This record gives sequence, C-alpha cells and structure tokens, in this order.
Amino acid sequence: MINVLEILSGGAAEGLIKALAPSFTSQTGWAIEGDYGAVGTMADKLRAGTHADIVVLTTAVLKGLASDDHLRPGAFQNIGLVQTAIAVRAGDSPPRVNTANSLRDALLAADAIFVPDTTSSTAGGHIAKVLAQLDIADDVAGRLREFPNGATAMKHLAISKDKRPIGCTQTTEILMIPGLHLVGPLPPGCELATMYAAAITAQAQNVPVAQKLIGLLAADEHRDLRVRIGFTGA
Repeated sequence: MINVLEILSGGAAEGLIKALAPSFTSQTGWAIEGDYGAVGTMADKLRAGTHADIVVLTTAVLKGLASDDHLRPGAFQNIGLVQTAIAVRAGDSPPRVNTANSLRDALLAADAIFVPDTTSSTAGGHIAKVLAQLDIADDVAGRLREFPNGATAMKHLAISKDKRPIGCTQTTEILMIPGLHLVGPLPPGCELATMYAAAITAQAQNVPVAQKLIGLLAADEHRDLRVRIGFTGA
C-alpha cells in the first residue's frame, strides 16, 4: 500500500502541486492527496481537526495558524505571489481593465460576474472590497455568481451561457481552467498580489517527506513552471 502525504491548500496552488506530484512520487514513493479550496475554509478545516501534513496558504493565514500551535515551529517557505485578475471566456472580446474606471465599466457591462466566495476566499474578499471601492456593489449584486473557490467559479464561467460574463479570481485559478482568456491583473488602486507559502503541520508524521515536497514547490529549478502557472516574485 502506497504512503500518502495529505495537503490542505488554497486553490491558487492546486495547479503547481498537481504539476509536481509525479516528480514527488518518483523521488519518494509517496503519493499526494490534496484538498483545495478557499484559504479560510482550508484553515478552518485544520483547526477543526482535519488531518494534513502540509498546508499551502497565504502567509497571513499561516501566521495565525502558527500562533495557535497548528504548525511546526520554524519559518514558512514562500512559493510566490499570485495576482488577482480578470478573465473572460475564450473567444469573447476582452474588456479594458487597466484603470479603475475601465474596470468599473467592464463590471457594469457584464451580465454575470463569476467570483469565489466573498467571505472565505482571499480573492473573493478582495473583490467585495473593490466593488465597494468602485461604488458599484449594489448595482452588480444581482449579477454576482459566487462559488466555494476560484477554480469552481472559473469552471462555471468557461461554460456560461450568459451574453457578457466576466470572472475575477487569482491568476493561477484562471490559467488552470480550459476555455478561458486571462485579460489581466486588477489595475493600480484595485490590485492585490498575495504571497503563498507552505508549512508543515504540527500533526505531520513524516517530516522529511513533507520537507521534500515543500522543497520541490519552491525550488529554483521550477521557477519557470511557477511563472507559467501564475506565480511571481519567488
């Protein structure tokens, strides 16, 4: 029976973990079993007792987990920054979103806006703030299509039958879904770049194997892969 390393991860890192899983298994003989979703939801699962050897979440959330003794002592390993961005279906005319005003116009013109959960996800919470900042939260409230995480939201955007749908979540979650076009990051004044990091949990039973995976995720030799998937800055 093959050994399994269990992971709780924000959806932003799902594509990277799955891309490196074959290398990890060939080097260690261990498989990876991941649970991916909104950062807040994943942190709550760990607090509630869900078993995991590694967590891959935002640095802000990891600090909270460390203060509650859910992580092994020691520094987190940064993986990279992920921007929050705009997407449309492949083949749709991409709107201009390079300024706050053009982003406002694009959101108002959309008949459906696909986003991750605005209370438990990093990107979703930021999107809610941006809509309030642009003074259009009430105008678009009936057009918001919220899903548990960004990847699920983007899957539904890709198959949407709406006339002018648009999506907003983290770049990595857009790039991993076929049938989408990445328009670009949120403009200055609305932007969000979030640092993701990996840490070993207090309950991990095979620390060297866990460290091996974290090393693969952050390795210099995989920098190009991280960039292709949507990470920058690490």
